[in-house]
Amino acid sequence: MDLKPIKIGLIAELTGPLSFMGIANANLTTMLVDDINAKGGLLGRPVKLVVEDGETSESVAKARTAKLIDIDKVDLVVGGIYSSTRLAIKSEAVSRGRTLYIYTEQYEGQENDPLIFCTGPVPAQQVEPLIPWLMKSTGAKKFYLPSADYIWPHLLNKAASRVVRANGGEIVGEEYFPLDTVDFQRTVQHIMASGAEVVFNTIVPPGLTPFLDKLHEAGFGKRGGKIICTYFDENFFNLVPSEQIEGLYSCLDYYQELDDPFGRALLCRYRDRFPGSAMLTAGSGCTGHYRAIKMWEAAVNEAGTVERDAVIRGARSRQAQRGAGWPGRNGPWPAPRSHEHVYRTGTKRSLPNREEFGSDRSQRARAKRRIPTKQREVTGGVGHCSSEWRGRLDNALAINRADGGCTSHTHASDRQIKTRYPRNT
Repeated sequence: MDLKPIKIGLIAELTGPLSFMGIANANLTTMLVDDINAKGGLLGRPVKLVVEDGETSESVAKARTAKLIDIDKVDLVVGGIYSSTRLAIKSEAVSRGRTLYIYTEQYEGQENDPLIFCTGPVPAQQVEPLIPWLMKSTGAKKFYLPSADYIWPHLLNKAASRVVRANGGEIVGEEYFPLDTVDFQRTVQHIMASGAEVVFNTIVPPGLTPFLDKLHEAGFGKRGGKIICTYFDENFFNLVPSEQIEGLYSCLDYYQELDDPFGRALLCRYRDRFPGSAMLTAGSGCTGHYRAIKMWEAAVNEAGTVERDAVIRGARSRQAQRGAGWPGRNGPWPAPRSHEHVYRTGTKRSLPNREEFGSDRSQRARAKRRIPTKQREVTGGVGHCSSEWRGRLDNALAINRADGGCTSHTHASDRQIKTRYPRNT
């Protein structure tokens, strides 16, 4: 019997501006691989996780992925947060190495390679339910789009703009910045002068903290302004003062406040295993990592081998779809002809329910039909960052810290960086 380990290569941002997210992803993946090995491994073989630090850098992620392919000879590559990092990983793992790759973060869609599976949401699953509900609930019509300058914000903004205009709104400003930008004074002045009622933010760390600080200083929230940040989750409560995110809306598949036995049990296991480390959250891609490992495990068992094409066929099977983490009650969704999306849309229930499998087109139809748009403070779909919710989470975080829980992660957002002024598009 072949007892050589089956190898998973993980690119996680253990250092750099996204370390508070990457550490959580590495922690959860480690726990899931240990779970597999505790059950005897896969196909009678142990599973080995090889973790590489992507350092929140495309060039580093590319080099570390090359190591995973050429030296470690991994059977699967998982990870990456920024879409630009995904492309760097793809260049080595898929284009050159012809290895199966699972990308776990929310992203702009449009990947088109049979060796890539995606376990995070695409724009239609976030902006199509969220924006019309917000416009109807608040009467807001004018949107401003401050953005990081890479592929995900560009295409997410395109989707958001289409939905805003289709619902009678207008885009009063759209700007893009290098990822290391931390000076947003001029942009905030533009926002305030534009009459914007909603800021649809895709600025990412390290720029997020100084941007929200300036926006708050300018009085955007006091005049009734709303903020949308689709990736915002509990990890960011350690970075941003509560008064700066009053009226912020997010749209993810999981929040820690959801009162669900499965989610609570997983969260307790995680905290016991990794006390004082980064939090298990959806915005960081933890839920996407969970789906990735569970789907791959089920696919390998279905295939009876780790041979790439057999695993891909196995991943398209009903058994692997059920094995993607949280059993759906609506049966399997048809696999698309090219790359796969495996993502559960937000529901009022919580983590374990309503898996989504299928292509962009089929998911768009299901997402629009299924995500409830009734206002609620914390859901598996639309989250509104109200004072009451923030207070409850602050209490939970304080208790967690007292028990040796999550630590604060800060970024050097005050470092001196030469800022390139934004370009309008």
